[in-house]
Amino acid sequence: MEELLNLLKTTGLKAAYHHFEKAPPPPYIIYLFSGSDNFGADNKVYNKIQNYQVELYTNKKDINSEMLIENLFDEHDVFYDKDETYIESEKLYQVTYYIEF
Repeated sequence: MEELLNLLKTTGLKAAYHHFEKAPPPPYIIYLFSGSDNFGADNKVYNKIQNYQVELYTNKKDINSEMLIENLFDEHDVFYDKDETYIESEKLYQVTYYIEF
């Protein structure tokens, strides 16, 4: 997880695992472990696959911040899918990237 955090910080955006004690001004990144999808045989795990959600929070649609993250993933061969939602109660956009790392 530390390796992923260090990678995300290279975007220049604030990043934390799960939450900040006090949320910084947007844009910022939260990432969460969302499970594993290990490959195994003969009652052994041969390949450990860790799944994460990387969530970008912004005040408005922020293509530049999205491109920072997507270019970073592309440069490091990290496959991702993404979706987007607006959190009315927080007045924030949330772009979620689903990755294996």
